[in-house]
Order: sequence, then structure tokens, then C-alpha cells
Amino acid sequence: MIEIERKYLVTSLEFLNEYSTKNEIAQGYLCSNPERTVRIRIKGNKGFITIKGIGSESGVSRFEWEKEIEIEEAKSLLKLCERGVIEKTRYEVKSGKHIIEIDVFHGENDGLILAEIELENENEAILKPNWLGTEVTNDERYYNAYLSQNPFKNW
Repeated sequence: MIEIERKYLVTSLEFLNEYSTKNEIAQGYLCSNPERTVRIRIKGNKGFITIKGIGSESGVSRFEWEKEIEIEEAKSLLKLCERGVIEKTRYEVKSGKHIIEIDVFHGENDGLILAEIELENENEAILKPNWLGTEVTNDERYYNAYLSQNPFKNW
């Protein structure tokens, strides 16, 4: 239940020529405390509840527990979330042995495009496409919980 991932800015829309799947996502936070976030997510026609712990010193790994829930439950819980529901389109691109998830944000975070790559260990090598820019793994401004409270448009 430890999530290990790296996060990057995306420098161009070239990934749109490479993606294999695309989903609309809405997510909100019942608790956005960095030590323990509780997230409700609707991805396509599925609902999820996720609990995440505080990140490691490098920001690359942290505890994560996720469970699929009924879509109607997710819709009801989303209404109880803190202000600042995140809306984004997620694209998935295969790169070597990894899947890169690219989030194109909408609404108050419009203009922000981030990529995440889940890893098996913190030092794992990554095949980086040319559209993958600066790493922002340890920059909490790019955490979704932060973006829900401090939208990109206000930076």
C-alpha cells in the first residue's frame, strides 16, 4: 500500500498523438490535511475513495489506500467535500515499461498539465518522452489537494 511516483510538468501537447486511454475525472477532498488526505474521485463511470498519508522526505513515496465505491455514493460524497473540486482529463501513455498518466486540468486550474509515473522503487529508471519537462515531485503546489484550495489561476 505504498505509492511510489514521480510528477513532472508537461511541455507540449505531443502526448495527444500517443495516448491509449482518456477519462474525465472529478475529485474532491473530505480532508486535505497533508498528513492524511481523504479523496473522493469519479473517473469515467466509476467512483473511488482514497486515503493518502504524508509523503517521504523525497516526496516520491507515501501510504495510499484506495477502494472502488458505487458511482452514486461517490456523487453524494463529492457534495460533502471541501471547496475546490478538481476537474481534469487524464490521458495514459505507455513509455517503456511504465504508464504515464497526464492530467490536463480544467476550471480554476486550467492551463496546468502534469504527468505522473508510478514506480516499483524510488530509484527506478524512467524512459522520458521529449514532452516531459521539469520534475515537480516534491513541490506541494502541484499536489491535487493543494490545487483544490490554491488554484493554478491564482499563482
